[in-house]
Amino acid sequence: MSESTGASYAAAGVDIEAGDRAVELMKEWVKKASRPEVVGGLGGFAGLFDASALARYRRPLLASATDGVGTKVDIARRMGVYDTVGHDLVGMVVDDLVVCGAEPLFMTDYICVGKVHPERVAALVKGIAEGCALAGCALVGGETAEHPGLLGADDFDVAGAGTGVVEADAVLGADRIRTGDAVIAMASSGLHSNGYSLVRHVLFDRAGWALDREVPELGRTLGEELLEPTRIYSLDCLALTRTTEVHAFSHITGGGLASNLARVIPEGSRAVVDRSTWTPGPIFDLVGRLGSVERPELEKTLNMGVGMMAVVPGESVDVALATLEDRGVHAWVSGEITDRTAGDTEAVTLTGDYAS
Repeated sequence: MSESTGASYAAAGVDIEAGDRAVELMKEWVKKASRPEVVGGLGGFAGLFDASALARYRRPLLASATDGVGTKVDIARRMGVYDTVGHDLVGMVVDDLVVCGAEPLFMTDYICVGKVHPERVAALVKGIAEGCALAGCALVGGETAEHPGLLGADDFDVAGAGTGVVEADAVLGADRIRTGDAVIAMASSGLHSNGYSLVRHVLFDRAGWALDREVPELGRTLGEELLEPTRIYSLDCLALTRTTEVHAFSHITGGGLASNLARVIPEGSRAVVDRSTWTPGPIFDLVGRLGSVERPELEKTLNMGVGMMAVVPGESVDVALATLEDRGVHAWVSGEITDRTAGDTEAVTLTGDYAS
């Protein structure tokens, strides 16, 4: 470019026309992730949600959560598969909301790319919209930002924020938990969206495995396993609150089972969880074995096969397990709530060995 030629946004690397094309491609998917309370359509400066729908609540509390999917986006980029991480994003957000008993109402997303490839952006939004439909919430808007010079042409990241509502006297949490309560574990679909920095380091840097490698113990390629979408539990958890008494939920994400469950255990109590009640999927053993990762490190990084936990009274166990089974969620009693003695320093104790 000569000095006499004027600078332009396009010359700087931002393609407005490609962005407009991406919006057109994603509109059909956003329409499928709606609720009756949504006002207007895609394209405004803000998403509108009719708050008069909350009038049926005696004292509605709004719950808010935001998250991303971490370095799992690197797997999606390398695989050229862009819709599954949308499910992951929704799961990370709405399942944080439902922990307090809140019904997810709507989400917004933020997609940052090095270069807008309209079809890729639309695929990302498609996955987010499908995830919202699975969660029962609406996708009311979002933002796609092009950052040339900061990100490579194929690089991207996603984040999202969600809002839910819960009746004030129905908020779940530590203050409801009692000694003798049962801890119910709900199976994860795999790694979900946490620990991928460790997983990538072990499988790629140390083991030198390729994404297209067929792995017999996984029954598919490594890439397919690593892109398995996060299970979305929000409607399953809400179903539990309608069918039986629930005292608390814990979303098992970064930090692993013990540290996340500890967040809902009251002072003076502890949760004793028995590892022998389940067998983690083969991907967890694979990461541990190939990376010589000690069990404590695995357990504080990965979900080890449990994506959500519920704390319920003993008399609620049968109904809770039946409800989850009817909804296709594999669940089991994994432990109980006990009194914490003077020598107990941890809110959660893991005992036994995983079933083989």
